[in-house]
Amino acid sequence: MTGAAKLARLACGAALCAAFAGCNGAAGTIAKIPTGVTYPSSGVPWLTFASNEWHDADSSIASQPLDRIHWQQPVDLAPPDAVAKLSVRPAGAEELLIHYGSPIFTAADSVIVPVKTSSTGTYRVDVRHAATGALIWQYTSDYVVPAHNWWPSYNVALTPQNQLYFPGAGGKLYYRDDPDVSSGTINTAVFYGQSTYNADPSAYNASIMINTPITSDSHGDVFFGFTVAGTNPDNIQGGIARIDANGNGTWVAAATAAGDPSVTQAAMNSAPALSPDESTVYVAVASSQDWSYGYLLGLNSTTLATEYKAWPTDPASGMQSYIVQDGTASPMVGPDGDVYFGVLENPESSHNDRGWLLHYDSTLTTIKTPGSFGWDDTPSLVPTSMVPSYTGTSPYLLFTKYNNYAGIGTGNGHNEIAVLDPDATEPDPIISTTTVMKEVLTIEGVTPDPENPGGVKEWCINSAAVDPFSKVILAPSEDGHVYRWDMTTNTFTQSIQVSTGIGEAYTPSIVEPDGQVFSIQDATLFAIGE
Repeated sequence: MTGAAKLARLACGAALCAAFAGCNGAAGTIAKIPTGVTYPSSGVPWLTFASNEWHDADSSIASQPLDRIHWQQPVDLAPPDAVAKLSVRPAGAEELLIHYGSPIFTAADSVIVPVKTSSTGTYRVDVRHAATGALIWQYTSDYVVPAHNWWPSYNVALTPQNQLYFPGAGGKLYYRDDPDVSSGTINTAVFYGQSTYNADPSAYNASIMINTPITSDSHGDVFFGFTVAGTNPDNIQGGIARIDANGNGTWVAAATAAGDPSVTQAAMNSAPALSPDESTVYVAVASSQDWSYGYLLGLNSTTLATEYKAWPTDPASGMQSYIVQDGTASPMVGPDGDVYFGVLENPESSHNDRGWLLHYDSTLTTIKTPGSFGWDDTPSLVPTSMVPSYTGTSPYLLFTKYNNYAGIGTGNGHNEIAVLDPDATEPDPIISTTTVMKEVLTIEGVTPDPENPGGVKEWCINSAAVDPFSKVILAPSEDGHVYRWDMTTNTFTQSIQVSTGIGEAYTPSIVEPDGQVFSIQDATLFAIGE
């Protein structure tokens, strides 16, 4: 498909086509072009984790068939020890407990890939031609990895103006204009001031670490979270930062934003999300404990002043839910402004370690019907026109992982993925006294799990790519395959094996501007297509 044809399908041009009204086209998708931004004719970029500032993970073009692997590259040159014992998987199972940053794509179809290069956590950024994998340029960052249990992700981001940002040490961002060309100047921006950083770089490098993906708005402003270890000369505390398009920084301590001194940082791996009008940035904050209590906050996107605050509560027990530092759950914002955020249940294992997908209005004050899975997952947005069998009234649906972990609580290993109606209800399949979002479609994995007789391999997704044009969702499984789930037939119409399968931290899937499908499995990025 030509670039002009791609953009013709996005002719509404509004930031979100209010609940899809007036921008249905052939597939009923949303417009992914922010207001006032014009992309070159070659395509629409995938800017950040889960595609954009709302994290809807919707593709702007029909995905290619999963016929073959076009090319592949390692995203980790020194993977961590793959043998671990974790409550949600069988003791002694081989596992790769590391989160890898999402690749992103420019409008001109360059793929930008974060690569871990050593066992101690050094990182570089590779920029390649998406069609062939040929290297355009690369740069090694001085980034310092924060303290962790599971390895956190290292993420890159683009602005709609095609400026590339990636993390460095001391909480600074590296940035470069026009990443599609082989040469260019690498600059730095520091949210607390370049001169402050320059006064004692070694002290700041050792203490301040970016610990979330970077999210950009339509104006080129970027948002991210950070954590602090020990002390630093300016007494900067862990929190949330904003750098505007001119390089001016603003930040707020997590404790200040939450009004709670026990909160010390942005939640690990949790990408900030913006409201449809970009006036509010939604962030999760927590303590540094692996399983932490914390808050979901709505901050003024210019000043970072707290406007809204929610104390995530387990819908079954009424106790405060856990924000898990080993996960990657990020807020997702719907076209109607509703906010979705995944947490782990409390008491532990009372919901088979599925957690909950909490659901709020834009002010975080009205608690709406939750989803029955939230652990380490960011929901993707599904236009209702993708699902011909749907007869409800919701303006959109949600895709989510729906694992039911064997051996945890009453978990039976019947691991599924699901499309849910955020406005319709049914009894929870695990705790029948709790009301949850109604299942519209579900489908179980296909590969038996020899460790759990009667069960199937888990789905390893933290954000699945939704293709409204083909009415399919692209989902990776721990059986080593990537699947094409057809919304019309509720079947897997195609799959491709990319690895022998491994228990691993959950990964995103992406559709690039020419329709190739990209997936990370077993520390390798695969480019898949026709």
